[in-house]
Formats: sequence, C-alpha cells, structure tokens
Amino acid sequence: MSEFKEVTLQTGGIRLTQFTNGGGCACKLRPQVLEKVLEEIPVMENENVLVGSGTHDDAAVYRLDEHTAIVKTVDFFTPIVDDPFWFGAIAAANALSDIYAMGAEALFALNIVGFPSNKLPMEVLRDILLGAREKCAEAGIPILGGHTIDDEDPKFGLVVTGRIHPDKILSNSGARPGDVLIFTKPLGTGIITSGIKQGKVSDELKERVIRQMATLNKTAAETMRSFNVHSVTDVTGFGLLGHLSEMTRGSQVQAEIRYDDVPVLPGVEELVDQNVVPAGTRNNLDYTAPWTHYADHITQKQKLILNDAQTSGGLLIALAEKENQALQEALSRAGVENWIIGKITLKGEGEIFIL
Repeated sequence: MSEFKEVTLQTGGIRLTQFTNGGGCACKLRPQVLEKVLEEIPVMENENVLVGSGTHDDAAVYRLDEHTAIVKTVDFFTPIVDDPFWFGAIAAANALSDIYAMGAEALFALNIVGFPSNKLPMEVLRDILLGAREKCAEAGIPILGGHTIDDEDPKFGLVVTGRIHPDKILSNSGARPGDVLIFTKPLGTGIITSGIKQGKVSDELKERVIRQMATLNKTAAETMRSFNVHSVTDVTGFGLLGHLSEMTRGSQVQAEIRYDDVPVLPGVEELVDQNVVPAGTRNNLDYTAPWTHYADHITQKQKLILNDAQTSGGLLIALAEKENQALQEALSRAGVENWIIGKITLKGEGEIFIL
C-alpha cells in the first residue's frame, strides 16, 4: 500500500464523510430490525448449500463437488474516512475479511458503487477505485468489473468470491466449552471515525486507525489454518459483543469476557466522555442486552466500547486452550497483534458474561 501521506487529499481536500450521515459498518441497519424482517423470509433449501443465512455467518458457502466449495460475500458502506483512496482501500479490506473469516482463499472481486455525480468530481471515484484495486492487489486477487449507480450518497464495496475444501470450512457456530477466545485488532474504530468526522481526533490517531482498518486479515487467516480452530468470525458493524453473540448462539454455548483484557485504541474513552458515539454503537448495545450480563463494575462507557460498531475489525478465534499459546506465537511471528480476551465456558443459549 502506498505511503499514507502520498495518497491523502489527492482530490483537493474533499471530505467524503461530509456527504453522508452514517459511515462505514456503523451505517448498517439495526440488527434487531433486520432479524425480524429475515424471520419472515422463507429459507430456500438446497443440498449443496453448506453455509447459508441460518447461522449469521460471514459468507455463504456452496458446494461444487466433493473437493471444492465456492465462498461468496458482499459488503459495502458509506465513507468511513475523508480521503477517497483510503475509503476504497478500507472498504476492500472489510469485504475481503468475510472470506478470510471462513478460512477460505479469495479468488476475485467485483466493485459495487453508488456515486453522486452531481456533487463530487469523477476524480473522487477514480481514487476510490484505485484504493480498492491496490488493496486487492495486496491480497493477490483481481477486480474484474462491477456495477455503478448514480446515488445521493457515495457508497462503495465489493462482491468477493473465494474457494475452500468443503471439509475445511470455519463457521461461527463451532465453538466448544473450554475454548480460548483470541482477538486480532483493538476496538474503537467506530467511535474514533465519528471523532474524525467531528474534527476531534489528532492526525496521529487518525493515521493509526486508517492503517488498522486498511490492514488485511489475510495473514491472520493463513496462520490460523495450521491449527485446529473450532470457530471464527470477523468483528465489524455489530461490534465485538454482537459478533460474539452470533458465535455463542450459533454454537449453543456461553462465553466469558474480561474487559481489562480487551484491546482498545487510544483516545476512545476520552471520545466517549465527549459523547462521540455513533448511532450504530448505541443500537448494538440495545441489541446485545438480552443475553449479555455485565459485572457491577463495568461502566456505561465500557459497555459502549464493547458494542462499538467496527469497520474492518479483527478476527475473533475460538480454539482449544492447549493450542492457544502456539497460535499466539505463530500470529506474533507473522506480525499479527493478538490478545486472549476470554473463553467459552459452558453449553448454553448464547449468554455472554462481562467481568
């Protein structure tokens, strides 16, 4: 990826986040509303569908034959940062992450574009596409075209196709009691990017969070393939607790998270103190409340951080405790930061306990 200062503000200082109300994965529909709609849509049964909508997994998986399955995902959103190049790069990294979370190999991608041609110069669209192209080149895949519409708000993302052996699929519904939970990126991107939009974030922190969101989960995914991982998901718009709850409910287990062990980006707590919290984060807090139990010492600020709507967040990996040290060491050797943040405790109905 190009040097940060060489690619920022190529398009005359246009601030993309000023052209939309939401930003990044925080602009998703409220999960509690979406779930009610999807409950009314009958599921189409097909014997070759190995992973569908039933477990809220990161991508769909369709078996072609006994050796090959196709993995497919789509992800797009409104600008998370002001610079068009980095918006394209982050959106691409975020979409690719769904493929990596399934343990799959990415093959190629297609662009999805909504662009207000009456508000923004076409050079902005060029830079968005260039950012996505460079990120996909880093991932080792081509972008083979796509689809554009004229839209009131800028939107960008990718459809990504991957492949995997049917016996090697990593789902979010395989966690087992006794598993350790390893996480690979600090929380707080939703809160910080809201702060960027309001001009309350330093250039240093802005660069750090952009770098983090643009970092592929490819190395982490390739590293974990050598281990007996039971379950994995990437943490994006529904926050750490929202995505963990998909894992616990899908796996029919309980989980325990120790707040002090959860990595959080610098400046996040100070921004929450200033009421810089995206609506998506507050929605997530309401959504996860029915099955999340907070210890008395956990503050409202900490609850918001655990539910912060992430964009291009880290992988959340569940594997047996006897393997966690080896995986952590392998991730560290590969340059991937990682933290043990909790564990899977018992069989259950998806409850999460925050200590």
